[in-house]
Amino acid sequence: MAIVEGWLPASRENWETLMWWWQFYPIFGSMQWLSSWYGMGKTSVDSKLNLPGRIAWFTMEVPGFITLLYIMTTLPTQHGIDDLPWQNKVLASLFVMHYIYRALFFPFLQPSMSPIHVSIWASAIFFQVANGTAIGCWLAAYGPTTQAQWQAQGFSVAQFALGLVVFYVGLTGNYFSDEELREIRRSEMRRQEKLRDQGKVIDKHYEVPQNGLFKYMLFPHYFMEWVEWTGYWIAGGLAFTPARCFLLNEFFAMLPRAVSGGKWYKEKFGEEKIKGKWVIIPGVY
Repeated sequence: MAIVEGWLPASRENWETLMWWWQFYPIFGSMQWLSSWYGMGKTSVDSKLNLPGRIAWFTMEVPGFITLLYIMTTLPTQHGIDDLPWQNKVLASLFVMHYIYRALFFPFLQPSMSPIHVSIWASAIFFQVANGTAIGCWLAAYGPTTQAQWQAQGFSVAQFALGLVVFYVGLTGNYFSDEELREIRRSEMRRQEKLRDQGKVIDKHYEVPQNGLFKYMLFPHYFMEWVEWTGYWIAGGLAFTPARCFLLNEFFAMLPRAVSGGKWYKEKFGEEKIKGKWVIIPGVY
């Protein structure tokens, strides 16, 4: 049963329309170059339109994998597909695994989260639903749905295995970079608790992360997410156009934030504190 007739799950014609427009998302993401403000994290400000951080993050990240799972369980039946190839199932599982961490675990592992502006929340939901539809429809019916079709687009087990390795390297690096940031916040919360016990005034505290990949760059969690989705595209092959769009969309959405964040670190701590660190792309910037 369709939730939105023709769109959820999407008909082939509507999916192709979505994919045509989806290739232009980098233009929207690049608009962040025009402003240093981003309504969450370090640049979050007090606003009546802010939402509690954990709840906003959870509700804006969940729609992606829920959309994909719904499409994977409904669209094949509509197209008379009894069983999908193992490649489709593995790729769908990787997507769901990533977002189970990002949506269900990440916000509740955080010692604290800044509020998120409703505009960021709404745009993230749109992105997740569109991305879940783009990838889910390809995996469920509009990409290869038989082993013969996979072979026809040049499938190789070695390439798929390489993609999995790159994906898991990115996933692991992303997780441990997140964990380093969480440990800084845990230490800060312990420090603040001691100050409260002493009756002292508590100021907001920031520091430059120094462990793990943070020894070499300021935003390894962003970079490793790009690595992760590069692996995903490699596994699916060049014809996996929704994965390519996802990677490019993330790159153009996250790069301006990293550049702005690099300037913030420089202004906050001075050139000497971040000397020798790349901002986000090792050996380049």
